[in-house]
Amino acid sequence: MNGEFVAAMEDVLDLYAEPYDPRRPVVCFDETSTSAAGGLADVREPLPAQPDRPRRQDYEYRRGGTRHLFLFCEPLACWRHVAITERRTMQDFAHQMQWLVDTAYPDATVVRVVLDNLNIHLMASLYETFPAAEARRIVKRLEFHHSIAVAAWLSIPRINSSSRSVSRYCFEAASLTLRTAIALVCLSSS
Repeated sequence: MNGEFVAAMEDVLDLYAEPYDPRRPVVCFDETSTSAAGGLADVREPLPAQPDRPRRQDYEYRRGGTRHLFLFCEPLACWRHVAITERRTMQDFAHQMQWLVDTAYPDATVVRVVLDNLNIHLMASLYETFPAAEARRIVKRLEFHHSIAVAAWLSIPRINSSSRSVSRYCFEAASLTLRTAIALVCLSSS
């Protein structure tokens, strides 16, 4: 452990210990990718097992696409939200933060967001995506509290998604489209 680790850990733990304040909610944020409808497919048919020879399968595969899940939760309000996108970019992150302040918490004075140090988890993402005045408006409503990579146990959404239940629920069925997955997640989050 070094000073950076201890400082980040104490900041996040102090935030988690504060009493609930609807004007200053603590929202945990994380993201993950998963295989989309169709998942992974073999490029070559596996060879069946034979007496004295196990089944043989090539390691090459064809990807059926991916979906990206942005995971939000506010533990003290028992609230969660999953947004599903086709990719993960700086702009996607910025739009999620805009949604957070404008739609999820329009009456909050500031939304305190606990998130990891992924390269796009920066206030700069908002300025790269929106005009300066809009970016500044959103930034003034956000307060970022970064955990560090080796402290994943501080990330409540990561703990929630570690079982991959969200990913399985959204994308296990081969015929599940992005629109259907969004509808199912919205129903389960209500």
